[in-house]
Formats: sequence, structure tokens, C-alpha cells
Amino acid sequence: MRPLLAVLSGALVSLFLVGTATADADRLRPVPTGTAALTANPIYETGELKPDTCPERPVDNDDFKGATNYLNGLLRCLNTSWKRQFATARLPFSTPKLRVIRHAGVKTGCSEFPESAQAIYCSANKTIVFHLDKKALADVSDLWLFSVLGHEYGHHVQELSGIMTTFDSRRYRTKKDYNAASRRLELQADCLSGAFIGSVWSSLERPASDFSYLRRFEKSSPTHGKAANYSYWLNRGFLAKGPDACNTFAAKSRVS
Repeated sequence: MRPLLAVLSGALVSLFLVGTATADADRLRPVPTGTAALTANPIYETGELKPDTCPERPVDNDDFKGATNYLNGLLRCLNTSWKRQFATARLPFSTPKLRVIRHAGVKTGCSEFPESAQAIYCSANKTIVFHLDKKALADVSDLWLFSVLGHEYGHHVQELSGIMTTFDSRRYRTKKDYNAASRRLELQADCLSGAFIGSVWSSLERPASDFSYLRRFEKSSPTHGKAANYSYWLNRGFLAKGPDACNTFAAKSRVS
């Protein structure tokens, strides 16, 4: 999801930019792998998300173009916030792409878009694919679009920080083992979404009931966790306003 004077003066500017890029690269650390990527990731140590504002664009029900613009505006806020976190962690950062679709079944670069999904993250091309169907557009006044995009961006954070790569590279002996690991991955994305929502909450001009409603929205799933645990991790991130609260891979409870 990444989108890419005098001759003497130009040469000096080029040398300056190359030197700056080299200095920035020297400050970066290797992306963690293995167990350390999951339980001791440097992204957990980056503090609260900043900046703390993200005014929502106005959007009407059943307005595909307006909802698409809403999501693109939100994506820019997510990019700004998470770019800072990765700089603090000294990890490489790149922005994801956003593709908005009207119908399921389209090819995404990873697989065909599933009928049951609202949005997916494809790590192969670092793209968030968002399904704006009639149901999603019927009522855009709540925080659902906001939360879903934040969740899928959470998967992008996991991809860049080595968490997703470690999850994908592991061999799971049984479906039960895979589901257990998947729940930790998905509940962490919920927590990261909650952290972003919490960090910009004061700029949203929304009543507390909007967030309370969101916490009751999710259904239980073998790969995504119980609805009560979704609510727990979403709220945990919301209160912390940062990824330090989202280490589900070290958690001993609330990951079923």
C-alpha cells in the first residue's frame, strides 16, 4: 500500500540529500523476527500515538464516493500517526495502499475478496481492500468504518514490524493451534485500532455512546476471538492511546 537552479547548487543539494538518507538509514534497526517480533517488538515501546487530531469528513448514507473520500482522509491520519511511531521505534516505514470496492469476489493480490468480509489486508502488495457494500453504506454515522480501517491498518503495522511475517512463517500442527495464534493477531489489530481511536478521540466530537456501541458490535469467531475479548482489547488500546497495551502475544488471558 505504498503509493513512489545552477548545476553546482543542484550537485550540493544532491549530496546533502544522499547524506541525510544515509544517516536516516544508519539509525534504523533490523526488523525483528521470531518470538522477539511477537512479544518484545520495539513498536510496543513507542508511547502514545501523535498527532492527536483527525477531524472526520462529512459523509451521507448511501454515498459511495463520499465514504471513499472519508476513508482516504482517515488513511492520511493513520499514516501520519504510525509514521511517527515507526520513527520512534527506528523501524522502516511505508504507507499502505487503499482500494475501495463495491462487490466481493474481486481479485486482491492475495485471494478473491471473501463474501463475509468488510475489509482485508493483503500483505503481498501491502493493500487494504475495503468493501463498501449497501449494508456498510446504509448507516455511516457510527464508528464502524473508522474502526474497520483502523483494524486493517493494524495488520499493516504488524507486517512492517515483523509480527505478520513471523505469524505467517510458523508451522501450526493443528487447526486449533493456528486459530489460537490467529486470535492473538486479530485481537492485537483490534487493540491497535482502539489505540488510534483513543488518540484522536477529542477531535472527533462524538458522544461516548458511539464508542460504547462499537464495543458491542463484533461477533465471536474461532480465528478472531470472543466478542467480549474483542471489546476488551479495543478498549484497552483506546485507554492507552498507544501500542504498549497491545501485546496480545505475551498475554496469558483474554485471547480466546
